[in-house]
Amino acid sequence: MDIQQTAVADAYRITPRLLSDSRGTFHESFRHDQLARETGHFFVPRQVNYSSSRRGTLRGLHGVLLPPGQAKFVSCVRGSVLDVVADVRPGSPTYGAHTASVLDADGGAGVFVAEGLVHGFVALTDDACVSYLCSTEFVPGTQIDICPFDPDLALPWHLGLTGEPLLSDKDARAPALSAVADQGLLATYEECRSRYAENRREGVRRERS
Repeated sequence: MDIQQTAVADAYRITPRLLSDSRGTFHESFRHDQLARETGHFFVPRQVNYSSSRRGTLRGLHGVLLPPGQAKFVSCVRGSVLDVVADVRPGSPTYGAHTASVLDADGGAGVFVAEGLVHGFVALTDDACVSYLCSTEFVPGTQIDICPFDPDLALPWHLGLTGEPLLSDKDARAPALSAVADQGLLATYEECRSRYAENRREGVRRERS
């Protein structure tokens, strides 16, 4: 698989190599060892989630408080989505930047989203199914929600929308990035880097034990 750094620090697009024959295709979606070797991120899934969405559904922007924090590997296993990751870590060299890419079931590409970043997507097809491998289990009350249409982020949802988006009530009411920052809910870049280093140390310890 090919791992490429995106415009957002600590977010990577992972494109698998498809093996095809008369039966169809096979591919490796995710490899812990390769991600760790090429990016320095030790990512061990502890929970797997799926969402199914109608065309035009927008889910996001979502993140998780640190602690507990949550890294994700996101892929589309049915249909296609326009996937977006934004950097909201104060002090980050890419603070306020975003990356957007199409994920679809045919190509099998995914996106690794490190702790501290926020993520969302808009469904480009009916019954689009997204898989999330998560580094931590869900903890009620720790989710961060940011308005996906915050003009300060200027995210390119128009690339995937042909009409009004379908939003949950929670996402429609989500505050702007500045309001979330004023509440002190955002993990700083340095706090996130400390977490990434902690994950590496723990990963090396486990591999040696």
